Amino acid sequence: MRPDHASVILLLSYFFSLLNQVFTSEVESNGSSFKWDTRGYVFYCPCMGRFGNQAEHFLGAIAFAKALDRTLILPPWRTYKNVPFSDFFQVEPLQSYHRVILAEDFMKHLASTYWPKGKRRGYCWLPPSSKAKCVMKEGNPFKPFWDGLEVDFDEKIVYHLGVHVWDPYERDQWQREFPPSSHPVLAFRGAPASYPVEEQNRHAHAFLKWSDKINHEVDEYIQNTLPKGPFVGIHLRNGIDWKNACEHAPGMPQYMASPQCLGYTRYRTVTKDLCFPPKQDILNRTEQAVRTYGARAVFVATDNDPMIDHLNFRLKGLDVKVFHLNPSLPQIDLAILGRADFFIGNCVSSFSSFVKRERDFSGKPSSFWAFDENQHQ
Repeated sequence: MRPDHASVILLLSYFFSLLNQVFTSEVESNGSSFKWDTRGYVFYCPCMGRFGNQAEHFLGAIAFAKALDRTLILPPWRTYKNVPFSDFFQVEPLQSYHRVILAEDFMKHLASTYWPKGKRRGYCWLPPSSKAKCVMKEGNPFKPFWDGLEVDFDEKIVYHLGVHVWDPYERDQWQREFPPSSHPVLAFRGAPASYPVEEQNRHAHAFLKWSDKINHEVDEYIQNTLPKGPFVGIHLRNGIDWKNACEHAPGMPQYMASPQCLGYTRYRTVTKDLCFPPKQDILNRTEQAVRTYGARAVFVATDNDPMIDHLNFRLKGLDVKVFHLNPSLPQIDLAILGRADFFIGNCVSSFSSFVKRERDFSGKPSSFWAFDENQHQ
């Protein structure tokens, strides 16, 4: 008996429905759908340093997930508590770069079905000769981070592979050793990324867009506090902890975020002034920027001394005011610096490097303390 036309349509519809589920399985919840990606996931704890360091690791982690064609589970930012990724950044723009899902959504809507308790593995990198064990939740911030997401690990796996998965050989090693069919969620103890961010991964920052909440606070501050007209944004690292850290910088070909000004390939060494700029250099460059851009304000972001009195004295007679906010969220400082007409930052600081990358991708000019391009060729 030949099937009638309607039966053929039904059979074809069923076939295409099954085909569509080859890569995804869908869970409905409160009118929203969350699809399980059989190509696998990358999950990690952003447990190294403060926000600037975490942001550099994030860029490497999303590039890692993209290279392996796995969905990145967007982890909360780690302060003294877990802060949902979406509190600081919009999720939708990142979808234009690669597949992502908020950790909170993953745990609520997918984990219990597809990554259930009893089958959760943690992955730690250790040198091949190391006899240490993989410890996923020992100490702070590791334990409170995973506890905040209600994740315990039933098995720990040690791996020795690198994270440079833009290299076809290294990428193939990952896919052979940890296929998503048997390792659906690669939950790493730390970010599968290098620090500082690798040059080829910087471009992912173009898809990091501040959340509406952050943008609203910044809009209000700029409109209601700063005088109308151009403003210069500066970032100062001048605390005793930073001064001590800079004692180790001179002569190093790379130190913390220094590749942002010294480059990744040419051999240039870090100087003490580049890391801990002299007060006179800060005053000179700020005045020069104010004059060049006709600035009406200077916005100072710092975790220590904003040098308000010194700057006001130096800029006296230029019809410019100096502002320092010291917000509870340092992300507000970052977002304001991103809006400045000109920015001067610290070459070695990952806080400054966040601002520099954002401004690079929006076409805004920036420079660094104690740095002259011609002298560092």
